[in-house]
Amino acid sequence: MSAGGEHLKDEGTKRQVVLAGGIAGLISRFCIAPLDVVKIRLQLQIHSLSDPASHQRINGPVYKGTLSTMRTIMTQEGITGLWKGNIPAEMMYVCYGATQFTAYRGTTQALAELGSYRLPQPVESFLSGAVAGGCATGVTYPLDLLRTRFAAQGPERVYGSLRASIVEIARHEGLPGFFRGCSAAVAQIVPYMGLFFTTYEALRPAMTWDALPLGTGDAAAGVVASVLAKTGVFPLDLVRKRLQVQGPTRTRYVHRNIPEYKGVLKSISMIIRTQGVRGLYRGLTVSLLKAAPASAVTMWTYEHALKVLRELNLATDS
Repeated sequence: MSAGGEHLKDEGTKRQVVLAGGIAGLISRFCIAPLDVVKIRLQLQIHSLSDPASHQRINGPVYKGTLSTMRTIMTQEGITGLWKGNIPAEMMYVCYGATQFTAYRGTTQALAELGSYRLPQPVESFLSGAVAGGCATGVTYPLDLLRTRFAAQGPERVYGSLRASIVEIARHEGLPGFFRGCSAAVAQIVPYMGLFFTTYEALRPAMTWDALPLGTGDAAAGVVASVLAKTGVFPLDLVRKRLQVQGPTRTRYVHRNIPEYKGVLKSISMIIRTQGVRGLYRGLTVSLLKAAPASAVTMWTYEHALKVLRELNLATDS
């Protein structure tokens, strides 16, 4: 740790930050993949759980709760069904983690150059987080869309392989097909990452207690920051998932009755009109269950991977 009260996020070379971010994303994704699949299935489900009449003429499963959904997927599709879409998701998380932490570090250092015009620390953290999230989302969005479409597949496969999905989307939907719902993603991720990093940087010093083992203060700060930020922007995450499965394959996923949505605001309006405000929060519980360990694992792994890389570099130099 450097002197003068500098933050750990300012330390490490660009290469070390990229590697640490990529490692953090890779490990985090594998750990939370089953919860991610469950979340996507619940987000795409439009019929009411409290109204059995709405289940009639539904050609597909009716999911009720996190554990029940997980059991249903394992029964109907095997345990590997909980890792559907994991290949594009792993690629996305590695690229996302590396891009996110690189952009965050670069933005933080640029803001630090303002000297006497520097912004308050919470504002700097918010801006750095927002820029990092926006950059990472734009770079990795096609992989995010592929992850959603594979996770939405039931026992009947829509795409035979990752390569086949890319070819089919390019052929039938063109380049815009890879960016369906991107506006919702950017509108979601900018405030989410801004709120996340602001909260994380504020909580992390207070949670760095000697009594906590193995640096779990980083993980605890990541959990709290993630839960607060995720709840605030969840409706946009749900809309993004609904928009990502639009197109010629919309009626072939595990939920055959996904309506046709067009645009973020129109989608929100339709969901409220047909499903009520609660419809915007389908899958929130499992999303929070997923977001908390994901952020904890990500931040813990990042901080410790960066520390190991810096120590290795010092050992090499000596």
